[in-house]
Amino acid sequence: MLPLGANSNPVSLEALLDSPLLASQKKVLADVALNTAKGLGATYTDVRIGRYLNQFISTRENKVQNIVNTESFGVGVRVIAKGTWGFAATNDVTPDGIKKATERAVAIAKANSKFQKEPVKLAPVQGYGEVTWNTPIQKNSFEVPVSEKVDLLLRTNSGALKNGASFANSNLFQVNEQKYFASSDGSYIDQDVHRIWPTFTVSVIDRASGKFKSRDAMSAPMGMGYEYLVPKNEDKLSGPAGMVLYRNSYDIVEDASIAAKQAKEMITAKSVEPGKYDLVLEPNHLGLTIHESIGHPLELDRILGYEANYAGTSFASIDKLKSGTFNYGSKQINIFADKTQVGSLGAVGYDDEGVKCKRWDLIKDGILVNFEAIRDQVHILGQNESHGCCYAQSWNDVQFQRMPNVSLAPGKDPYSSEQMIKAVEKGIYIAGRGSYSIDQQRYNFQFGGTTFYEIKNGQITGMLNDVAYQSNTQEFWNSCVKVCDEKDYRMFGSFFDGKGQPSQVSAVSHGSSTSRFNAVNVINTGRTI
Repeated sequence: MLPLGANSNPVSLEALLDSPLLASQKKVLADVALNTAKGLGATYTDVRIGRYLNQFISTRENKVQNIVNTESFGVGVRVIAKGTWGFAATNDVTPDGIKKATERAVAIAKANSKFQKEPVKLAPVQGYGEVTWNTPIQKNSFEVPVSEKVDLLLRTNSGALKNGASFANSNLFQVNEQKYFASSDGSYIDQDVHRIWPTFTVSVIDRASGKFKSRDAMSAPMGMGYEYLVPKNEDKLSGPAGMVLYRNSYDIVEDASIAAKQAKEMITAKSVEPGKYDLVLEPNHLGLTIHESIGHPLELDRILGYEANYAGTSFASIDKLKSGTFNYGSKQINIFADKTQVGSLGAVGYDDEGVKCKRWDLIKDGILVNFEAIRDQVHILGQNESHGCCYAQSWNDVQFQRMPNVSLAPGKDPYSSEQMIKAVEKGIYIAGRGSYSIDQQRYNFQFGGTTFYEIKNGQITGMLNDVAYQSNTQEFWNSCVKVCDEKDYRMFGSFFDGKGQPSQVSAVSHGSSTSRFNAVNVINTGRTI
């Protein structure tokens, strides 16, 4: 279920299209907080006025299961007083309500200062004045009639059923974050952020054998508008065994029809023989492996132990980074973080503490070169500039360090997935994401997938079942021998990356091209009675 945010309330569709405040009105309200905090002795203040809209449509077979519209609107105020953070929030978006919340934030900071061992140290940031940033959408999904979206989902289910599915359900998640940020550094930043995720699950039951198989959508959630659901031929890539893969637009009806045929094929597919295989991993699959084994372990707060109680720590360390020689992967592995990547879920102009977003390297030619850090962390690394990856899921939550978009750079030489498969003697092609497990230090792991195909002597020979691969982070990324070029580059994404206590979710994308990993341990996950 889509997280609805703090104090989200059901609203009418018409209300979602209203704009309660102009940017000029938000500036007046933000100045109330900035001036109040300064008068009370705060040395730094930031204000976030946020309006968070969600629409969730769910269908099954030929019926609509649910339509949910929610709106959450309020203000969060964060201050530093006596060297200590304080935060308070309110849904009373008036001068008096904001003044009271600011007073509470300063009081909390001063109370906490009695226990603060060292004062907060913020990296400097430029004051940008009054600026705006909008997701470059072509069509606002909230303006598309619900009836049109319902019709698309029901056609998706129908296409699956016509092609052999026993059951089909489809969903459409849409998010709009209208975020206004102001700080005592001199920034007034108005941003309008859009995200969309069409998805489905189709299942096939063979009643004679009692077997059933399911196949999920090959879609990637994107930082786009409704134009993502208007398929374009130039965005389609041909995959092995008749698969169709999608890049910057998505044909959900076509994918569901193919999914039904593949789920039916899975019923009779053979079970994998455990052993060592070369793996050819397509981007929609590899994105999750990047997320868990690179994105999370390179979060500085996790490395420092701040997440230990909730989500674990990291095998990576500051000493490994400062050595300048830590071998995270093979020379094929170039991993970058980028909060400006067009179409990505994490794309914004400025993060939630007013830092202009950018791209930076995490792993270069296999060597660990940087982490993910924000204003009050980078001094620990000996750096003086935030990476711009601070985020809060709502106005009612305090912002903190979150994973940016983390991606594997495509190979520099022209190379296709077809060429990659032809070069494999004994291997498995894996598409789509599946179940996974990884330890609390993000080191030892196991990943499944959506569909699996056996490769013998450079040819796809048929579908497989019960496939998962096991490795550890260093061993796995050092086994990478080839990455396809930029023509194959696509993004995977997650709407629900959880972190923190109280827990918050954020949306993040991971791009890559199809990649080959040699001699990886594959296990059989099948169960027999």
